[in-house]
Amino acid sequence: MKENVNRSRTEVRKNRHVVGLRANSSQFTLETKPFRILGGSIHYFRVPRAYWMDRLQKMKACGLNTVTTYVPWNLHEPERGVFNFEDQLDLEAYLRLAASLGLWVILRPGPYICAEWDLGGLPSWLLRDKNMRLRTTYPGFTAAVNTFFDQLIKKVVPHQYSRGGPVIAVQVENEYGSYAKDKGYMHFIKEALLSRGITELLLTSDNKEGLKLGGVKGDMVSVVTEILKQDISINLYMFHGGTNFGFMNGALAVGLPAPKPMVTSYAVSRCLIGEHSEGICHSKRHRCLFLAPEPAVLIAHYLSDYDAPLSEAGDYTTKYHLLRNVFSRYHTQPLPELPSLRDKSAYQPVLVHRHLSLWDTLHFTDKPLKSERPVNMENLPVNNKNGQSYGYTLYETTITSGGALNSRNNIRDRALVFVDKHFVGVLDYKIQELALPDGKGKRTLSLLVENCGRVNYGKTLDEQRKGLVGDIELNQQLLRDFIIRSLDMKPGFVNRLGNSAHWVSVRQRPSFPGFFQARLYVSSSPKDIFIKLPGWNKGVVFINGKNLGRYWSIGPQQTLYVPGPWLRRGDNQVIVFEEQETDAY
Repeated sequence: MKENVNRSRTEVRKNRHVVGLRANSSQFTLETKPFRILGGSIHYFRVPRAYWMDRLQKMKACGLNTVTTYVPWNLHEPERGVFNFEDQLDLEAYLRLAASLGLWVILRPGPYICAEWDLGGLPSWLLRDKNMRLRTTYPGFTAAVNTFFDQLIKKVVPHQYSRGGPVIAVQVENEYGSYAKDKGYMHFIKEALLSRGITELLLTSDNKEGLKLGGVKGDMVSVVTEILKQDISINLYMFHGGTNFGFMNGALAVGLPAPKPMVTSYAVSRCLIGEHSEGICHSKRHRCLFLAPEPAVLIAHYLSDYDAPLSEAGDYTTKYHLLRNVFSRYHTQPLPELPSLRDKSAYQPVLVHRHLSLWDTLHFTDKPLKSERPVNMENLPVNNKNGQSYGYTLYETTITSGGALNSRNNIRDRALVFVDKHFVGVLDYKIQELALPDGKGKRTLSLLVENCGRVNYGKTLDEQRKGLVGDIELNQQLLRDFIIRSLDMKPGFVNRLGNSAHWVSVRQRPSFPGFFQARLYVSSSPKDIFIKLPGWNKGVVFINGKNLGRYWSIGPQQTLYVPGPWLRRGDNQVIVFEEQETDAY
């Protein structure tokens, strides 16, 4: 059966009595007429703003009529009471763009979104409250939600269907049935939406166990075909995954002995770091960065179907073309022409020419905290007393002997251990004890602790504090008197590094951890590239001050996506933070 799945907004506005999306026992209706949602998810915060139009046009050309998106609280309110709805986070611009292309919108504002995103989109400053109970009616949580919704919902209301906008439905929370622990919580969220002017259809999303009861087995195209034959609405999660730029990836803990972080790419974001490590490229030449027009092969055995119809760089896949053929059968008019693909570039390998030891960058950080006992990342007095959200934290104390250093399982998530700046080993969930070398007199013990990504789903959200979350001991004696530095590697810090006069030539043997600098020269209009780091071990890549994300030689992700709009004609600054020395030196 062919349907009119896209009705003119002009027609809608002519109706004196607007009747939005409704659901009865068998179907959706819009303006009281049968309506089928042909939806797909594209998250505005995972796609460079310059590419929003491109990705949405490709969605429209595939035959979809609705875009769904989450709203990440932790990006929009990075510090308590400080809101950001500009540039990359201009939600209203995204809604207007969808409307201009004739796409409806299903909005999923949370406050919890899961989404394989750090802490499921909840801001880490909530965890400064030691009694915090996330996703409940705990007053400290509901007060914060109310403050956020006061700012968010007033931006959504004008874009509702009843106001002539594209928003036809709004989701109440997300997958709360999976781990419900407060009977009053969903009612609170519902009223928080209604009282602020949300009038469109409200919906919920349940967990995969519920979906299994009515699921259809098979590959994505056959499943979609079968669903559409039954006159059922559909949403493709994800239609285009985009990228977890920076430190925003979540982690998975359900059914695992310890949390495992997600990779940077959200095109395959159910792929866990370290899940499969054969086939990783290594090099014993000088350190260099390979810049290619296509991503390297991802090798993993834990992939969900986030293998989306549009690739991370917005390219069409075989799946896209097959789905387009299926969706075209449910339109009365021919689908739009396929938008042209964007060009990509390949460059000669970029050689690193300068190095800066981590130990020589500490003066660029905030004033260190002196504390008798360890303090977790979120409770550090940084970022206007909102704590540290992401990155690394350096803990240092004085020791007078070697022996057994025991973490007491208080490392969150991974610590590089040094004695007088000499690397000793790694502590994490699996390795909780190291032997420190003997030495004379007082020495400095340093632990560089990385937050690898907070769990985004499950029963442990309240336990996602990072850094040193409790005492550690040496020879069964608790260590005291720490100096603690926040290394969240925000743009300001990275820009100060780039302008530092302390960089030295890599002809001098570098020390680790350290920052490595290279220059990428772009002679023409910048285009998308992928960066590959053979011979490197583990760290983070920055281009022109923007955090591309993490790399790790254990895989499975081998390349990082560099959007063309993040490059500029001429010189581009590349900075790599490398944690440990490898065979390249």
